[in-house]
Amino acid sequence: MVPSRPHKEAGIPTHPALDAADLAWIVWPETKAEMEQLQRRLAATAAREPPWVPPEAGELTVGAVFCAHRRGGGGPGTAGEPAWIGAVVLRGDRLVAQATVRTETGGPYAPGLLGLREGPALEAGARALCLVPDVLLVDATGRDHPRGCGLALHLGARLGIPTVGVTDRPLLAGGPEPERRAGVATELRLEGDLVGYLLRSSAGGRPITVHAAWRTTPELALSVVRASLLGQRTPEALRWARSTARAARSREG
Repeated sequence: MVPSRPHKEAGIPTHPALDAADLAWIVWPETKAEMEQLQRRLAATAAREPPWVPPEAGELTVGAVFCAHRRGGGGPGTAGEPAWIGAVVLRGDRLVAQATVRTETGGPYAPGLLGLREGPALEAGARALCLVPDVLLVDATGRDHPRGCGLALHLGARLGIPTVGVTDRPLLAGGPEPERRAGVATELRLEGDLVGYLLRSSAGGRPITVHAAWRTTPELALSVVRASLLGQRTPEALRWARSTARAARSREG
């Protein structure tokens, strides 16, 4: 497992609202019980955090991280399997930072506990970037989670960067299908709370799920993803991160 590192490394800023003592507990647990306890605490903390305000001047820098696992591995996997992380930052449609990290998985996959498998690896990828993005896209859930804290939210809190989750489908939340016109979105609610949106990112294509995560409201998360779509189903930064991770995996055969 990739060891945890202090927030000050690799240009990652300190947390805007919490001091160093408060940050000490935002770690990557190694057991199911510890992870579930931390997720509940972090969800409560996230609810009190002020929402991120995008910069008014200049183009938004949007980052993304993606984890590619070895080909042919069936089932939930095990600890110590190879993993390739792609990390990028885009300013508009221009790539301004890119990094790859070869690491290992932390454990098998289990619903609601993706952080046990990918959390430290994704953090290592984000910290390998030479430029800190304004907001980070993650292939994981946020508040749509049994304990209100998916990996996208956890990673953002760990790094001190606003995050948005983007996945193929909701985890627990429900809502109506959006119309088949590009750009149409419908609310996703979990126990009555708005936690994200289903977004038809391309006409006629399957909708993607946009998750509110660390310091992002559902509306803000939706606006970030809409601005990041360049005629494709997946936001551009996440497409770049996915391609980067898969290319790194291919180079090793």
